Amino acid sequence: MNEIGKTGSKHSIDKENTYRSILKGISIFGGVKIFEIFINLIRGKFVALFLGPGGMGYSSIFSNVATTISNLSSFGLNLAIVKEVAVANETKEKLSEVIAVATKLFYATALTGALICIFFSSFISELSFGPQESNWQFFLLGIAVFLLVVNAGKLSLLQGLHEVNRLSRASLTGSLAGLVFGIPLYYFLGNQGIVPAIVMLALTLNIFYSINLKRATKELPQKSFSWSSHRGIVKKLFSLGIILMASDMIGNVCNYVLLIIIRKIGDIDDVGFFQAANSITNQMAGVVFTAMALDYFPRLSRSASDMDKMFGIINRQSEIIALIIFPVSLLIIIIAPLITRILLTSKFEVIIPLLRWMALGVALKAMAYPVSYITFAKDNKKLFFWLEGIIGNLLFVAVPLLFFYNFGLIGFGYGMVIEQTLCLLIYWIVNRRIYGYVPTPRILTIFSLVLLLLSIVLALSYSSGNLFIMATMIVIAFISTLFCAFRLKKMIKIE
Repeated sequence: MNEIGKTGSKHSIDKENTYRSILKGISIFGGVKIFEIFINLIRGKFVALFLGPGGMGYSSIFSNVATTISNLSSFGLNLAIVKEVAVANETKEKLSEVIAVATKLFYATALTGALICIFFSSFISELSFGPQESNWQFFLLGIAVFLLVVNAGKLSLLQGLHEVNRLSRASLTGSLAGLVFGIPLYYFLGNQGIVPAIVMLALTLNIFYSINLKRATKELPQKSFSWSSHRGIVKKLFSLGIILMASDMIGNVCNYVLLIIIRKIGDIDDVGFFQAANSITNQMAGVVFTAMALDYFPRLSRSASDMDKMFGIINRQSEIIALIIFPVSLLIIIIAPLITRILLTSKFEVIIPLLRWMALGVALKAMAYPVSYITFAKDNKKLFFWLEGIIGNLLFVAVPLLFFYNFGLIGFGYGMVIEQTLCLLIYWIVNRRIYGYVPTPRILTIFSLVLLLLSIVLALSYSSGNLFIMATMIVIAFISTLFCAFRLKKMIKIE
């Protein structure tokens, strides 16, 4: 067994991949994500206020359809573009060539997605909502699909270029502008304003991504695209992208199927309740996930040829992610009632227990996140597809639905915890067998402590009406947060 798999060799530590560097990347992207989450939570508040649980359910289905079609039509090029741009970033000529090819491809795939949504609008409407007159909304959703694919492509270029500040400004200003235009649509049009609001958000993001990408690439030589001369790059991008597309497509279809089955077993309000809880936990924990995805994957891709260096990055990332997600999950468990009242309405109080269980599930998801990228960074496309596309998505649908059927809404929380536990164990087992990666004893200790304390606070939350119990939860959260902050600071000083 390679020693780095056990202890994380000091020889693998380089200036670019120290704890300090990783934390800096997370903090920059995390700051942007916090602002975006704030905007999304405001948007969710207005959807809950103006449209109610049913409107939240309709909104989630429309958004899921747009995401599913955009992921299908993009052929998974987004992450493949990030990987190729990050690798080609050393020479301007090669970088310009990759950008020219990527730009042509994501515009072509965006048009494909828009046409799919438009041509199949009647079928999708019938499948989603039954015999309702919703065709025009899915027709209009085709515009959003086009913009979503283009936006994802431009974001991938900025991410691969590691243009942190430009990407941040584009995301912030675009999201804020989309919110300003979207709220009046909810107020004046009700449920009929959901799709126009999605289009407006995609449009504003597109404008700001375009401006910042143009500024980021203005000094690069301009390259024209031709299928004959760039066949090699196109083939490489598609060979990576198609695996991602298949995995993402299965994931989005599974999510769509999950929402439809919830509506069949329960009703549209259950869809809204589930989506509200899922949205809040993912938004609050999304600071960590998005920041890590934007900074971590390009970093890991550049080190994929050096196993010692790669394992060192994974180990450090795992430690950091556990120490950051722990206080976030604790906060969700403790203030779930307050979150519900502030961000939603009294009609959504039924989701409070679900929020708390999902917070534990999110912590497990964060622990699995660093190792989930290994197979793709190593270009093991077949294994990545089986892990992410097949096994992960089957667990995502089957386990929560099983618990929902037997326990009702809270069953989604139970199911998420079981599902993420299984995913973490599967990633560890597979990556140990294929690549020799083993989490360090320090990582295992931190993970165990985090899960133990989260479980204790979750159990106490069932008696949170008792002042002594509430005080105990707050003390545990306060001490735990101080420990995490102290530990992160110490990790930086050591290097």
